[in-house]
Amino acid sequence: MNKEIWKPNATVAAIVEQNGLFLLVEEETSRGIRFNQPAGHLEDGETIVNAVIRETLEETAYEFTPGALLGIYHWKHEHNETTYLRFAFIGSVSKHYPEQVLDDGIIRAVWMSIDEIREKQALMRSDQVLTCFEDYLAGKQYPLAAITHL
Repeated sequence: MNKEIWKPNATVAAIVEQNGLFLLVEEETSRGIRFNQPAGHLEDGETIVNAVIRETLEETAYEFTPGALLGIYHWKHEHNETTYLRFAFIGSVSKHYPEQVLDDGIIRAVWMSIDEIREKQALMRSDQVLTCFEDYLAGKQYPLAAITHL
């Protein structure tokens, strides 16, 4: 019997807090303009940690240094039935390249307070966005050593 093998999409996201503000991206989506953490898909041949570093740079023009794993989020998109496994990382940003062209669909990087994020919940790309911030504020985190790349 040739049954198609189901596979979730592996994605990464960066959680960055600086001076009480969180780094997000404003982006064009099929449902209009939305906000998200710097995030994207794991590419073939790259580690999960390298993926979040790359995605953050491509979407925000900031160098990201992961410090901990926030968590792994399993979510099924209600509009297209796609399932995602999101690996969210806590870290910091350093060097900024303001002249860098951002990824397709990214309008800009933006810093928001948690109150602004909560107020704009309806404009977040998914429920994962606020959930990740709330988990971060609750102190959830795991060592990067929890991820093994073979």
